[in-house]
Amino acid sequence: MPDIQDSVIISKPLEEVFSYAANMNNATDIMQNVVAIEKLTEGPMQVGTKFKETREIRGRQASSIIEFIEFLPNERYVVQSETNGLKVIYHYDFKPTVDGGTKVHFQGDIHTSGFVMKLTKPIIRKILQKEDGDHLSQLKKLLEGTAVEEETVKED
Repeated sequence: MPDIQDSVIISKPLEEVFSYAANMNNATDIMQNVVAIEKLTEGPMQVGTKFKETREIRGRQASSIIEFIEFLPNERYVVQSETNGLKVIYHYDFKPTVDGGTKVHFQGDIHTSGFVMKLTKPIIRKILQKEDGDHLSQLKKLLEGTAVEEETVKED
């Protein structure tokens, strides 16, 4: 059973949704705690492409290396990060809907090694659920253009 999961239907074509979601440069817009992203490898997106992701966690910045371990354009991609006995794998699946939209399914798996990490896995799961649990709804808002509208409404 996945540690985190979510699904959303976005009223945009599959190619557009996949292209935006798989572009790690958009991570700072999609995930609120990601403050910086830097591509570490040359060439197009593919298995083995790596990024350095920096997040702000409880007022401090922490970086990790994100690597694409699966990449099937307009269908699926999987990224993983591994730090200090904690491996996090995020799976994204994309399917067209009958009305021309796109269904996106996200699954996050947390793997721990070492006694202390195994004990803290429930806490890590809660932190990641809080940080990343709603990022598909943010992706939907960005692609459908409702994120800007909501910010404008809040300011009024």
